[in-house]
Amino acid sequence: MLKMLKRLKGSIVFVFLIFVLLFVQAYCDLSLPSYTSQIVDVGIQQKGIEDGVPDRIRESSMNMLMAFMSEDDRTAVEESYTKDGDIYVRNDITKEEREKLNDIFGIPMMIVSQMKAQYSEEELEQFGQMAAMPAAAESSSEAAAQTAAVQEQINAAKEQIAAMPESVLTQAAASFVYDEYKEMGMDVDKIQIEYVLFSGLKMLGMALIIMIASISVTFLSARVAATLGRNLRDQIFGKVISFSSGEMDQFSTASLITRSTNDIQQVQMLFAMIFRIVLYAPILGIGGVIKVLDTEASMTWILALAVGLILVLVLVLMGVAMPKFKKLQTLIDRLNLVSREILTGIPVIRAFSREKHEEERFEDANMRLTRTNLFVNRTMTFMMPMMMLIMNGITVLIVYSGSYAIDDGKIQVGSMMAFIQYAMQIIMSFLMITMISIMLPRASVSARRINEVLETEPRIHNPEHIEQAKPEHAGEVVFDHVTFSYPGAEENILTDISFTAKKGETVAFIGSTGSGKSTLVNLIPRLFDVTKGRVLVDGVDVRRMDLHDLRSRLGFVPQKGVLFSGTIASNLRYGKDDATQEEIEDAARIAQASDFIMEKEDQYESPIAQGGTNVSGGQKQRLSIARAIAKKPEIFIFDDSFSALDFKTDLTLRQALKRETKDATTLIVAQRISTIIHADKILVLDEGRVAGMGTHEELLKSCEVYQQIAHSQLSEEELAHE
Repeated sequence: MLKMLKRLKGSIVFVFLIFVLLFVQAYCDLSLPSYTSQIVDVGIQQKGIEDGVPDRIRESSMNMLMAFMSEDDRTAVEESYTKDGDIYVRNDITKEEREKLNDIFGIPMMIVSQMKAQYSEEELEQFGQMAAMPAAAESSSEAAAQTAAVQEQINAAKEQIAAMPESVLTQAAASFVYDEYKEMGMDVDKIQIEYVLFSGLKMLGMALIIMIASISVTFLSARVAATLGRNLRDQIFGKVISFSSGEMDQFSTASLITRSTNDIQQVQMLFAMIFRIVLYAPILGIGGVIKVLDTEASMTWILALAVGLILVLVLVLMGVAMPKFKKLQTLIDRLNLVSREILTGIPVIRAFSREKHEEERFEDANMRLTRTNLFVNRTMTFMMPMMMLIMNGITVLIVYSGSYAIDDGKIQVGSMMAFIQYAMQIIMSFLMITMISIMLPRASVSARRINEVLETEPRIHNPEHIEQAKPEHAGEVVFDHVTFSYPGAEENILTDISFTAKKGETVAFIGSTGSGKSTLVNLIPRLFDVTKGRVLVDGVDVRRMDLHDLRSRLGFVPQKGVLFSGTIASNLRYGKDDATQEEIEDAARIAQASDFIMEKEDQYESPIAQGGTNVSGGQKQRLSIARAIAKKPEIFIFDDSFSALDFKTDLTLRQALKRETKDATTLIVAQRISTIIHADKILVLDEGRVAGMGTHEELLKSCEVYQQIAHSQLSEEELAHE
């Protein structure tokens, strides 16, 4: 899977944008619980008063508070406020200075609040004066004792208050500020409403940013994944096109189709999810942990428990499902193979009345895939309910534990709500990664199968140093002691084959089935490379020629005629895009195809179905021959390309071909002697070796293998005539 990441180089800008947007989204997501906490704690419980630092305070109240402060604290307060008549107005201060003032005001405000409930204003003022006056400054011993008693009482109160939780002090200080604002005649309801509304608007703004970021990430992720899928399809197609027959034998056609479609789709879907989920989950999870530690560290053990339970669940489910994920793609290959064989072999299946057998074979492949899919899906269905159980259980545990903390004054209700939200975000981040783990094993298998194709080096490739064809040897084909065996095979298919086909000559190859005739001509366009010896075209070893240049000189008609979806004209122009209408009509006439073409309603624009299924075998073969003729190559290769033609059409076609291509070299693989009887040279192959070489007449006299073939195909009269 890591190798797939290297294929994202072209989308690096989009990937960077996705990272930026994910951090923005995570920042906003992680900020929302804090605002929820503030609305509950500050907006509702503290009535919009953020802390114990008043913006405005009466002189009498300030003096009362200062009476319970140290000299340093009084100095810090005086530096932060400016006196305006009998009102102290707070200056512009930093966040750190505000936090320091909140700590300074906390204990005095709580002391004053408690004393207000016990004493009158005159007694409270006198009490404050005594608290601010050192005992030694009193003239009478009675006053000094009274002052000392007051200060001792105050110190005890300070110690008692200092031991209280910070949240209690903050709420008490905020309550003091609220009462102060109210006594000053300020609209305290407006302060509360404005705080809640402003916090709510900020939350709405962040929700809007989250929505925009999420949509943008989804769009960019889909673009990057789709681009990756397109590039992979292009690369696989380009690689498969470059494969020789050896590589094509290594990968079945059904498997290559699956790798080019289903496997790439699995990888594409995974990458679309990776950018939206896998990258976002750790950002959200780590950020949530940091926020939780800032909110309330005493309950982090609950999160550790949740994460542990999730990991155990994932490991168990993956251990059960992973082997099946690996098997899934192989079963898809098998189903594709069976389907393709059945669909392409329907005529044979019907002819042998094997429909029931093939239905059972398809059903077997289908049921294997279905059972595996059901097992995987049933295993994974346990994941979501178990995850929801863990999430809900953790929520209950947080509320249970948090209720005691609230009762002890350690945290506020809003802080517990924020903790729950952060905990859910952390658990959701693990849940998101877990959801990806469902796709990851299958996509990993698909990625490995894709890489197998992309990393397979074709055995046939362009040489580093290309040699140009020699004009003096134009149209010449030479086999120089050629030996060939398939990769991994122990026996040779061809052994020590040597012959020369000069320009204008017709050289034919005949022999029993499996004697190596088709393999021999496949060596010329380098569908395979020789094991020993060399094949020369135009005086140059084909392994030293440019592949495109080599194949452009050849007109190859395979044993099985292959047509492509389109029209008759597009198929005839397949080897030469700029062929004129006259040229393709001449080619069709030489190939004896013009008669049935002209009978069609649209003639040369008549449609050809995929694989040429709407034309007969003989028509398909003639169109394949016409396609090679229209290319006007210097070398024609006919690999048993006349087998579907009747004797009359075969004879007429060969005669027309000889007249029209007298300057070209023609190589013919044939099963029928009548097809090659007038060839300039005939090679008789027997078990991959040359059993005889010469004209028809010469071989009848000198080659026993050829004589056996002739006796099996020709009557005594025909032999005597020959």
